[in-house]
Amino acid sequence: MKTYEKIYHYLQNQNDHISGETLANEFELSRTAIWKAIKTLEEKGVQIDSVKKRGYKILSGDLLLPEIISKDLKIAVSLNEKSQSTQLDAKNHLDEDKEAHLYLAPSQEQAKGRFGRKFFASKQGGIYMSLHLKPNVPFEEIKPYTLMVASSIVKAISRLTGIETDIKWVNDIYYNGKKIAGILTEAISSVETGLITDVIIGVGINFHVTDFPDDISKKAGSLFSEQPSITRNQLITEIWKLFFTIPEKDLIKVYKEKSLVLDKQVTFTENDCLYSGIAQDITNKGHLIVKLDNGQEKLLRSGEISLSSW
Repeated sequence: MKTYEKIYHYLQNQNDHISGETLANEFELSRTAIWKAIKTLEEKGVQIDSVKKRGYKILSGDLLLPEIISKDLKIAVSLNEKSQSTQLDAKNHLDEDKEAHLYLAPSQEQAKGRFGRKFFASKQGGIYMSLHLKPNVPFEEIKPYTLMVASSIVKAISRLTGIETDIKWVNDIYYNGKKIAGILTEAISSVETGLITDVIIGVGINFHVTDFPDDISKKAGSLFSEQPSITRNQLITEIWKLFFTIPEKDLIKVYKEKSLVLDKQVTFTENDCLYSGIAQDITNKGHLIVKLDNGQEKLLRSGEISLSSW
């Protein structure tokens, strides 16, 4: 860990101010080195109360600590401070990664969601990450990763904060009627074997974001509007712990229980035709079953739906 990361981790676990002398002794560094580390933390968005003769105390903001997350998850974790996109970060290491690898970024310069659409990525207070997996299985055996991650997110938030969020089919997390997170799952196959060799699951979460542009401020929300009760590191770790440990069938059950759309009137467009009906069920593969107004059933494998009540 870098010096400023060590000091952040130490201060984060203290309830009162810690003097520069104490920090210098703890890490066997000069007072100047401690001061520089504090300034680096402040530049990265961590608000620190500095009081003469008392020392330093973290007031707000947090720092992503890949080494701590890696130790807890027992997988490789990388942080790119100047990421164009964590999906691109993962794609740039397809051949190097032999096992699961999590890519993190404090922000993204070219954040993109489904269908290549650009989305707002705050400079501070967001969680942007992509998990690279190497399933090497036929397409028919691929797991419903988007569903599994969505369920892990809502379950992790509930466990750590008591806040209840919901899932809008197929890949969005909502809180108080506003979108706070989205998921993008991409698969790469081998022409030679026909197998899905790589899966990259991208996640963007508005953790503590307050600088939404006017054009999305009515639709986009944040998990925390005030000082967060947990850190981004804690939430990131909990999400992937649940993803790796909870059986697939149980995560699918959570997905259905937290669905915003089941038993609701929905509309969608297919082949330039507008359809309307009741969302009846979600299959184990993540497909949405809609009973149309004319009584017929339609299976949606992908795409977007709108809730008529919104």
